[in-house]
Amino acid sequence: MQAVPPPEAREDARLALTGLSDGDLLVAYAAGQEAAAQLLTERLVPRVYAQAMRMLADRAEAEDVAQDAMLKLWQVAPDWREGEAQVTTWLYRVTANLCIDRLRRRRRTAPLEAAAEPPDPAPGAAERLQGAARNRALSEALASLPERQARAVALRHLEGLGNPEIAGIMDIGVEAVESLTARGKRALARLLSKRRAELGYEDE
Repeated sequence: MQAVPPPEAREDARLALTGLSDGDLLVAYAAGQEAAAQLLTERLVPRVYAQAMRMLADRAEAEDVAQDAMLKLWQVAPDWREGEAQVTTWLYRVTANLCIDRLRRRRRTAPLEAAAEPPDPAPGAAERLQGAARNRALSEALASLPERQARAVALRHLEGLGNPEIAGIMDIGVEAVESLTARGKRALARLLSKRRAELGYEDE
């Protein structure tokens, strides 16, 4: 039976890996260094969750997407070659694809009536509920776009990435990114314009 290293040794191993890039950590994980997986999880899961939350506006689904994306990352670890791609770029693409798949599944299933929110006496409760409704409406509108448009719009306007970064993630040219985001924005504006009153935009 293999001896379990003492806590001090595990902490030393962790500290030795702290300065490595995401790609080097992934290679280290594939080589059997558990501390590398812990560090990558701490670095990447909050980013993946935040991206999924912005696209899906649903915490439970965002958590599921974060788990699925990281599982896919662990699966590709044995074949990862540092320098061929950035881990974050790869994860952006995988997370966006997982989110769009979920948005499309939502459209194919009959929507359930949302449970009534309990009254919240705290100041700003109405604003928070309205903000949640707007995020949900955006997610629903994204699901109506062609897949490439939805991905480009999400990466540009939800993630705040520049066109060259998006081009790298989607493996297309910058001009194609500009075209996709422009068409996607116009389509979103048409879809959301029908819900201005419902979403509280009439007075803005």
